[in-house]
Amino acid sequence: MAAIQTLGELRRSGHCSRPVKQEIRDNLVRKLQAGEPLFPGIIGYDETVIPQLINAILSKHNFILLGLRGQAKSRILRGLVDLLDEQIPVVPGCEIHDDPLAPLCASCRSRVTMEADEMPVAWLPRESRFVEKLATPDVTIADMLGDIDPIKAAQAGLNLSDELTMHYGLLPRANRGIFAVNELPDLAGKIQVGLFNILQEGDVQIKGYPIRLKLDVMLVFTANPEDYTARGKIITPLKDRIGSEIRTHYPVTRGNAMAITKQEAWTDRTALGSEVEIPGYVREVVEEIAFQARGDRKIDKRSGVSQRLPITTLELVVSNAERRALANSEALVVPRVTDIYAALPSITGKFELEYEGELRGAETVARDLIRSAVGTIFTGLFDGVDTRTVVEWFDLGGTLQ
Repeated sequence: MAAIQTLGELRRSGHCSRPVKQEIRDNLVRKLQAGEPLFPGIIGYDETVIPQLINAILSKHNFILLGLRGQAKSRILRGLVDLLDEQIPVVPGCEIHDDPLAPLCASCRSRVTMEADEMPVAWLPRESRFVEKLATPDVTIADMLGDIDPIKAAQAGLNLSDELTMHYGLLPRANRGIFAVNELPDLAGKIQVGLFNILQEGDVQIKGYPIRLKLDVMLVFTANPEDYTARGKIITPLKDRIGSEIRTHYPVTRGNAMAITKQEAWTDRTALGSEVEIPGYVREVVEEIAFQARGDRKIDKRSGVSQRLPITTLELVVSNAERRALANSEALVVPRVTDIYAALPSITGKFELEYEGELRGAETVARDLIRSAVGTIFTGLFDGVDTRTVVEWFDLGGTLQ
């Protein structure tokens, strides 16, 4: 299709534009029928989050992913790009990626009328159709929807009431694509109100203009649970307009958690001349630290313990073992259980403490978590093994060389 260069060629090709939600639905159906993997790199959600996500897309819903930090919410949203067509035709130079066959903005309509079939056609790749915004309290309606641009009006000699003086915000610029808002509760209430129309009627009204833009956009959001974030909340009428609310979660099994950490942690140091061999029990202990933290009463469960904790912990464990190997001119890097204590800096900043935890201090709590994790893994590996002779050796003054 990219060989098509003009509007006339596009019309003669029989190309038919689809609404973006229909496009995503059709591509999802094709992937499901072909048995192709969905959302590669997302582990542990096959029986929980992914089915709900598929249902929301098949229903052509706008949706929100609700969950604690470090639960792959943003990564899932970015994975939606793979469900878009590889490229679509647009009017060249249009800020809102107008469809050449059905333009929205005044300048594109005028251009189609004047140039007719000779008007050039550009092709927009799917990566450019995903617009992401991190919600912050200082975001304005002008940032999200748009405003009057007096400089544009002065340069073109136009009246401020002219449609051509509009400066489009992020949402109109996501036309014919996906608009993602991270941390939705941080968005001021009046900005959330500004999203009502696009969620319900599918259009937006730019400040000061009686016209409405019938945008074609899929809106997706992420948020932490309301009972945790004290910075703001999602107003009820906005929640009512969001089609599906999908809850994410931390890995349920240690196996899934280890697979995520193995995928995300940087442990391959071969480029630096070091071969790394990580014992399985070290990986298990590192992962168990996060599980222990999520169940510890001294740690605030509402804030969660991110999956980033074991990822960064394992990286520091490997680095400490690498430092020792370099100092001793050893080619093989093998982390030990004692190396886990060198990863305290990556643990203490990953959780919020309750009052009891504050009294003890973050480092003390972290050391307790490591000891508890080591004990749990040791018990699992050596349950039923007679260790009395080993204990007696140390009781009698025996040492390790």
